[in-house]
Amino acid sequence: MKTTLKRAMGRASASNGNGRPIFPPSPPTPMTRYRQPEPPRRGAWQLVTMIFLWTVLVALIVGAAAGGAAYLKGHQFVEAISPKTKSEIAAAKRLDLADPSQPTTALVIGTDRRKGFQAELTGRSDTLILVRADPINKSLSLLSFPRDLIVTVKCAGHPDVQERINYAFSECGASGSIDTVRALTGLPINYYVTVNFRGFMDLVNNLGGVWLDVDHRYLCDEANCPGVAKINLWPGYQRVNASNALAYVRYRHFDSDIFRNARQQLFLKALKQQISSQLGIDTVLSIANAIENNVVVGRGGNKALDVKTLSDYLFFAHRLPSGHVFQSRIQNLTGYNTLSAPAEDIAAAVHDFVQPDVKAPEKARDVAFGIKHRTRALRPKDVSTTVLNGNGVTGSAANAAYELGQRGYNVLTPPTGQPQNAPRFNYFRTTVYYDAAQPRAKAAAAQLADLFGDADVKALPATMTSLANGALATVVVGQNFHGTIASAPVDQTPKKEPAQVTLNPSLTRTELLSLRRRVPFRLELPRFVASFSKLEFDAPIRAYAIKRGYKAVRLTFATGMNEYWGIQETNWDQAPALADANFTHAIHRRQFSLYYTGAHLHMVVLRENGATYWVVNTILDSLSNETMLAIARGLQPLPK
Repeated sequence: MKTTLKRAMGRASASNGNGRPIFPPSPPTPMTRYRQPEPPRRGAWQLVTMIFLWTVLVALIVGAAAGGAAYLKGHQFVEAISPKTKSEIAAAKRLDLADPSQPTTALVIGTDRRKGFQAELTGRSDTLILVRADPINKSLSLLSFPRDLIVTVKCAGHPDVQERINYAFSECGASGSIDTVRALTGLPINYYVTVNFRGFMDLVNNLGGVWLDVDHRYLCDEANCPGVAKINLWPGYQRVNASNALAYVRYRHFDSDIFRNARQQLFLKALKQQISSQLGIDTVLSIANAIENNVVVGRGGNKALDVKTLSDYLFFAHRLPSGHVFQSRIQNLTGYNTLSAPAEDIAAAVHDFVQPDVKAPEKARDVAFGIKHRTRALRPKDVSTTVLNGNGVTGSAANAAYELGQRGYNVLTPPTGQPQNAPRFNYFRTTVYYDAAQPRAKAAAAQLADLFGDADVKALPATMTSLANGALATVVVGQNFHGTIASAPVDQTPKKEPAQVTLNPSLTRTELLSLRRRVPFRLELPRFVASFSKLEFDAPIRAYAIKRGYKAVRLTFATGMNEYWGIQETNWDQAPALADANFTHAIHRRQFSLYYTGAHLHMVVLRENGATYWVVNTILDSLSNETMLAIARGLQPLPK
């Protein structure tokens, strides 16, 4: 069968340019306009835009860090991707000015614009993704908008219209997309990036392929899928070339868009791992050459692009802590040819985009393992604080004091007759001073500093003792304070639940015993499998050469509803996928590495006997964290 089901996952909330929560427009009424069906959508657009982000990231990191030709190449590269046409320059003028100390948002637009005399034709935006770099909580957030989502389309000089969101680019180019997404989300947009589809194959080829974990057998040819793109992939961790990568990210012949989006996200993650594992200037510069003719980047504030600004952002993304890339999606989408979502679900998606829970992996691990922590957080009412103006902007201290009071903090004022001002007005960064003579004052200051993002924590100097008025912590607001403090992220930590597993070692024992002599390491038998699982029909257990000199075995299990989980066993311990585990945990003297996607445990890796044994979740992470751990703990070495 071939399904075209359209759905999405995730939650999130909205804030305007000042960070205050707002709601997007009410859900639109059904359209009365009828149009010819659009050409088939290209499902890999989302991936292409993300490939741009990571490959440009590495290109500019190397270009900015190196001297001579590489540095010159960096300037040539920035010039090549700067806006040049009238419409591109006009779009840049509609962007908001970015503050380097605050989160920055870019709108990435995937288009089918052509070269030559057709270059001024706007084409269509098959992909719209907001990307937010947050230096405060050190995170990178992504929020995708389905191309068929009905919204209020904003286009300067035209009346507002209820249409598909990609209509904005068709009618008004990048300017229309910027205005429409800004109105929908209430968020400032500081950069825009337009990307076309042509560079995909070159990018993957210049990397020499991408190491990717394929969850099950993908086969589509003239016999079983006439008239659609061909694909022929076996399950297991493997290096895929450009044509196979393209087939993988576009595939949805026997599932739906929700699975295709998940495949694209997994490929993006694999791509980042690949780039990090082979950071070399020759490869990077060849990738940059492929990007130059396919990408345009506009910057807000009537400022031109420069190597330093881009490299600063890209260094930030390259150095993100493990697990600090977050994907938000709009929940409860309904429709077929057109999609709609309740206003509260769009607001929820924006909130998760703006305030991702960066501690989600740690909290999820603690729940699964039953780890209890003594809370070190102080109750707001037990934290006394005085707020002083250190930037000279009228009302700054009053605004900050009001925000803290709304959170329940005990806000004091300087002694009678003294203004609410610091001794000087040249603070750029907000600074929180703690009274070292009082217990837990430093912890209170750190807690307050988190609310102000990029804030310093220091001991209270004697010159400010009288202004502090006995407070545990004294906040001096700097120039990087813009009237609001950080809102709390939504806690999405899953509750602990029993593992959904079945004891069934006989399911794979016979096949694994027959493969023992084909691999140079000790195989392990899964004693427990996820409940209701069965071995995949097409490729249940596969032995293959994963890399020259190394062997692997892949076990693939089907759970129903087009979902598959697997166990990968190999003596190659340098796979890019094994880098950057969130945690390593010992269970009965065995070491397990845990890899989370947000609060979901995507992979557990056991290292012993000179090999690695991976338990890999479905592409939708449908197995619970407890189920994943139970399967991994149940792995048992086969007799020699």
